[in-house]
Amino acid sequence: MSEPVRPPPVEPKRYQAWGRPGRGTPKRAIPAALFPGEIGITLPFGAGRSYGDSCELMGGTLLENRDGAKIHGFDADSGLLTADAGVSLGALQAAISPGHVLPVTPGTQFATLGGAIANDVHGKNHHRRGSFGAHVELIVLRRSDRPGRLTLTRADALFAATIGGMGMTGLIESATIRVMPVPSPMIAQGTVRLRNLADYFARSAEADRAHEYAVAWIDSLASGDSLGRGHLITGDHVDAPAASQRPPRKWRPAIALTPPVPLLSRLTLRAFNEAYFRRVPANGAHAVVPPQPFFYPLDAIGDWNRLYGPRGLHQHQSVIPEESAEDAVREMLRLTQRHRHGSFLTVLKRLGPSRSPSLIGFARPGITLTLDFPARGASTLALLDELDRITLEAGGAVNPYKDRRMSAETFGRSMPRWREVEALRDPAILSDFWARTALRLTTRTESERAA
Repeated sequence: MSEPVRPPPVEPKRYQAWGRPGRGTPKRAIPAALFPGEIGITLPFGAGRSYGDSCELMGGTLLENRDGAKIHGFDADSGLLTADAGVSLGALQAAISPGHVLPVTPGTQFATLGGAIANDVHGKNHHRRGSFGAHVELIVLRRSDRPGRLTLTRADALFAATIGGMGMTGLIESATIRVMPVPSPMIAQGTVRLRNLADYFARSAEADRAHEYAVAWIDSLASGDSLGRGHLITGDHVDAPAASQRPPRKWRPAIALTPPVPLLSRLTLRAFNEAYFRRVPANGAHAVVPPQPFFYPLDAIGDWNRLYGPRGLHQHQSVIPEESAEDAVREMLRLTQRHRHGSFLTVLKRLGPSRSPSLIGFARPGITLTLDFPARGASTLALLDELDRITLEAGGAVNPYKDRRMSAETFGRSMPRWREVEALRDPAILSDFWARTALRLTTRTESERAA
């Protein structure tokens, strides 16, 4: 019999995007219970696990919703789970295990329920389950321009604008989601080596058909015939005997200080990638593993984002239609090498049909490539602009909640229904991201009309 999944450690509060360094601390953070009120322009804040400035409001007021956040109920028969927006995904998983799991989970258990909805996050099983919004049944929302609490269902236009709406439509107070029954939270994990990018595209479709979870780690520095080499990792829930479980981690190391320069240089990354690639035998590896290391490997190290140095990091995630994906991904990997930027975390996976009602959700059919780089000023920004260009020319989109520098034009082409969200935006809510993208596009449109 599997033991329940243990809740994650509680992280210290901070009000900064995960990509760091951001623009620093906001003017203030106040309890979300004070919204709406005479507090000026504000922004709901979850756990700050977005990489960019979608969770930042320079000089504004953030709404803190984690204090006192509770799980209100779970019905194992129906699979319906109701909780406050400030509850972490790890705490939700602990409450429903071992018979159920979250149907979709991103790469960290520290994200909040409200953040998962606002960003319509996706996971390693999008090909089967879609994104998080596909499993949301009800949202309780508060707005500054409407009295009381709004109970939103799929029949409401505001429901679709709120899922993936990046927090712009109001304060998510609580939500009800439908979770997934499983025989065990334990995962039968299989890992095989990929010789190159062509090998990934030859194998990945079958991996998706055969397994609940599938994702690939890519060595961003491999070149020539080995360009795109890596590991294809699959997983399925199993009935695992208790003896096969690892004991829960009692100590979680953390990066205490930010080094003066990034520790993830091309030299250290090359050595790491070579060792990591060869840790999997040529004939593959199989093991039964707990869910935490399978879904959240980076959560094992606290504040790992400090490794990128005082300027922080940029993460670039794109999704590209499958018919143009192989050529575009190959071009992007070569581009990063020409710019001499090694990506520490390089991930490929296939996204399936969208089941979410979200108006501007990122996840859609295609291949998604994730890259991250230490911020090195103008050279990094130039690389990211080129990655945007390749993505858009291939008919793809750039992920807004991973970004802190994309142009308004890139956002508009990636999320063509953004105007519908802007029309339903709470007039008291704004983020730095929305101001530099959607509002800039709105101002430009108004100027063109006036002319």
